[in-house]
Amino acid sequence: MPEQPPYLRIADELRRRIAEHVWEPGDRLPSRAQIGQECGVGENVVRRAQELLISQGVLEGRAGSGTYVAEPRQRVRMVRSSARERPDGSPFRADMKAVGRQGDWESRTDAKVPAPADIAARLGIAEGDLCVRTTYEFLGDGRPVQLSTSWEPYDLTAGTLVVLPEGGPHAGEGVVNRMAAIGITVSHAVEQPEPRQATAEEASILGIQKAALVTHIRRTYYSDQGRPVETADIVVPAAHCEIVYEIPISR
Repeated sequence: MPEQPPYLRIADELRRRIAEHVWEPGDRLPSRAQIGQECGVGENVVRRAQELLISQGVLEGRAGSGTYVAEPRQRVRMVRSSARERPDGSPFRADMKAVGRQGDWESRTDAKVPAPADIAARLGIAEGDLCVRTTYEFLGDGRPVQLSTSWEPYDLTAGTLVVLPEGGPHAGEGVVNRMAAIGITVSHAVEQPEPRQATAEEASILGIQKAALVTHIRRTYYSDQGRPVETADIVVPAAHCEIVYEIPISR
């Protein structure tokens, strides 16, 4: 059996000390040099072990202060299901309410943004065609817990009351309900989730370690005519949120 990499061994040792209450939530860990000396490894090995535990929510790094045992945090369950599309409330707010947190979001919309190549391919339009781009920070008790960037073809909604996703009489109603308001029936969505490391910007906004694990979901909504009407990149920190898919069964 291959020998366990040194940083994983150190990560297990740090977990053991936390589990045995050598260090309590909120305690500052000894320096990397001290831990390395105790465990017979270099500081870089300790750093990798700590970064792994930070990405898992066991530890937290504080700039200029050190590394601390993280306070226990209940992971938010985010349910993905077509059955949750509704006009009378936000699924995200329902997810937050289920764990006793207040859900809200902040957004910024830019109209007439040229579509980059990957977005154009997902929307079935030409590269450079104009889109409405909206960036979101979804908040739990005022702290960002999820990010999203949404793209809609400008020619689809131009001149209508729903051209701005977060403006006008249908603000905040979601893609399905907004499209229905202009006579477009959204029949289904396709989601492609994959794990990756957070970018520096994402980590800064979400309050997680740079390169921490996130789930990146590429979602595209389609009309009943088969046309893509919206595509989005959704970023969820793995340490703070779990994603559950509800699959309706037709009888």
